[in-house]
Amino acid sequence: MESLEKAQEHRYDTHEKNAKDMTVGEWLITMLIMVIPIVNIVMLFIWGFGNPDPRRNYARASLIWMAICIVLMIIFYGAVFAFIFSMNTY
Repeated sequence: MESLEKAQEHRYDTHEKNAKDMTVGEWLITMLIMVIPIVNIVMLFIWGFGNPDPRRNYARASLIWMAICIVLMIIFYGAVFAFIFSMNTY
């Protein structure tokens, strides 16, 4: 039982040493980059699919949300235009 606790403690220590936590300043810079048009999309692809980065999961989740919003917007505008053109009976 004692060896199991030591193994779990060792895994926890190893994880803590390997994981790089981002500082508040790094997150502020990340948020500043996300405000800049076009640059934000490029950086999301770099962080999400480039070298391992602490922002990888955030970048991938943001890209998924962007894709979902674009698809919903296309469906919405398609429905609005279809309604407008169907009302036009000359």
